Amino acid sequence: MKYLPRVADKMLQERLEAFGAVLIEGPKWTGKTTTAEQQAKSVIKMQDPDKREEYLTTASAKPSLLLKGEQPRLIDEWQDAPMLWDAVRTAVDKIGGTPGQYILTGSNTIDKDKIHHTGTGRISRMKMYPMSLWESQDSSGEVSLHELFDNPDYDIDGASSNLDIPDLIKVACRGGWPATLQLSEKASMLIAKDYVNSVCNNDISAVDKKQRNPKVAKQIMRSYARNISTIAKKTNILADITASGEITISMDTFDDYVGALEKLFVIQDIDAWCPSIRSKTAIRSMPKRCFSDPSIAVAAMGVNAEALETQLKTFGFIFEQMCVRDLKAYTADFDSHISYYRDRYGLEADLVLHLEDGRYALIECKLGSREIDEGSEHLLELKRLIQEHNKAEKQIPLREPDLLIILTGGSMAYTRTDGVKVIPLACLKD
Repeated sequence: MKYLPRVADKMLQERLEAFGAVLIEGPKWTGKTTTAEQQAKSVIKMQDPDKREEYLTTASAKPSLLLKGEQPRLIDEWQDAPMLWDAVRTAVDKIGGTPGQYILTGSNTIDKDKIHHTGTGRISRMKMYPMSLWESQDSSGEVSLHELFDNPDYDIDGASSNLDIPDLIKVACRGGWPATLQLSEKASMLIAKDYVNSVCNNDISAVDKKQRNPKVAKQIMRSYARNISTIAKKTNILADITASGEITISMDTFDDYVGALEKLFVIQDIDAWCPSIRSKTAIRSMPKRCFSDPSIAVAAMGVNAEALETQLKTFGFIFEQMCVRDLKAYTADFDSHISYYRDRYGLEADLVLHLEDGRYALIECKLGSREIDEGSEHLLELKRLIQEHNKAEKQIPLREPDLLIILTGGSMAYTRTDGVKVIPLACLKD
């Protein structure tokens, strides 16, 4: 299969030029190893079934032996032998911190108690996400998110998407898994289902060697999927899980399972943005429920593309997940993070995209054109509140939003007379 360029390619190259080692982490099946192999000169795969036991024995006795090879040397699924982390850090130090020696990849976080040094200054961490629509060649890529931030005169008018709503539903159900791109449309829809089954039946127990019930894991993921893109309380999700009477778990058990799913990068909730433009009691502060890829929600709910075509309200929530995934992928090199804003007066911004340098965009995700006016009103009102706050609090002003964006499932990009930029998700790129 031909390698499709990833946003992570440039990030990895830049880090290899600056650091002795680079750790690529993120959900499994996102192509971390394949991306790393494009720049690695030698590879060792810790989960190679023919050599796994030999590798683990060597790692326990003398881990430095596994580091020998042409550099950059890729150590895939390094977390199977946590002592390799300190071995890599020591090796980097021995050669005076020479850049580009090692690449580490892994699909789950490691117990910090098993490593003795953070690796700061030696090992750079970068995250990979499932493929965005631009990376899977489903987006026309006519609108650059970087240009939107960097160029005030950037003209988006007339940029277009080739995907209609049924197409968007299909790519959401398929997900951003590289393996799906070489399969038939029917076969590609099975990958996310297999992903969910694998997580529940194997990974959720393997991640920290703690036995967990696959049925409970599936029920938690199903309930999470029903509440996707909402700020549902944990108590409500727990009530949904136990409603049938077949499963009874405590809140502590629920938290334990969710924690394991977070370690696997399956669940990635979004925190609230709480600027001081309303009283603390007015602003909602619970996390918004999210998966790392929209297809996980589809598979966990047990629906398909045909069903979603008649359930566009449900697909609206899934569409927002696809927006989150793509925005994270496009701005990973900006060290960005995403939050949301919502208050008890009904004012909201579905997403707030924050860049490391303080710039940010207020974003609404609206599947259809009829919702664009309402979304614009929300964004403009939120901007107005910030301006009003700054007039009253001149010594501690808040930065005004750099962009007001509505991501849509429509076909044409344009800038409204009020300055809000309407952009189809399927014409966006990094």
